[in-house]
Amino acid sequence: MKIGRIGSAVAQALILTAIGCGFAVAQTVTGPVDGQIGLQPAATEVAEDIVKFHTLLLWIITPITLFVLALLLYVVLRYNRAANPTPRKFTHNVAVEVVWTVVPVLILVFISLFSFPLLFKQEQIPPAQLTIKATGNAWRWDYSYPDQGVDFASLPLSEKDATSQNRPFRMAVDEPMYVPAGVNVRMLVTSNDVIHAFSVPSFGIKEDAMPGKVNETWFNVPKEGTYYGFCQELCGTYHGFMPIEVRVVSQAEFDRWITSKGGELAAATPAAAPAAPETAPAETPAPAGAPGR
Repeated sequence: MKIGRIGSAVAQALILTAIGCGFAVAQTVTGPVDGQIGLQPAATEVAEDIVKFHTLLLWIITPITLFVLALLLYVVLRYNRAANPTPRKFTHNVAVEVVWTVVPVLILVFISLFSFPLLFKQEQIPPAQLTIKATGNAWRWDYSYPDQGVDFASLPLSEKDATSQNRPFRMAVDEPMYVPAGVNVRMLVTSNDVIHAFSVPSFGIKEDAMPGKVNETWFNVPKEGTYYGFCQELCGTYHGFMPIEVRVVSQAEFDRWITSKGGELAAATPAAAPAAPETAPAETPAPAGAPGR
């Protein structure tokens, strides 16, 4: 009997461990890492295309840089005063001028073949199942879900709270933005005061938040997880303390979150872009984690 109870306990522990491992595998946490080299892992199709385009440009610019470096070294060694005491006196070379004009133009045309489709994909917002408005303030983000009737402010966690919750300090916030996985999310971005920028590198988005104007961008994240971003426009004293935390969850979990916020599970129809605020509110206190807090 005792052995049976032990075996049952072990089996339950193994099941719980398997569930925990499965959850860990399914959940992605993406953000900046100390000493990181390269771009953050792409979480959207647009971000994947940006990474591919970046890699293509790297292959193009590397040989150009090496060629220019070799040319400079050759000129320095071959035509210095000691090696070439009597320089030739001419100012033009038609063949060289044609080459250094035509070749760069052809390279730029080649790059544009990949650049313009990517720009088109970023700027053309597909039919959205969810609309969220992000408003920049000095220094925090406010979020509004117009179709669901949910509004809240998002503030960075203090070091004590971040440590106690085992979450990244100066990246985690008290009220993350929730979105369901695999749906087109339309972001309306504006500001109440100065120019900010809403940016989540893993999504491949960076949109200026400008007072008096509403800009738009979009993303679709197929994989559940937590993704981090920051304000990427120098906006004042505490510019570095405006983190963005996005939690991508299942549709069922998103619905539960909306309900917990007192919102309504509205039909998935795009909301009209609201008017940008006309007056700037009073400056908010320094966020948690800022110097002196």
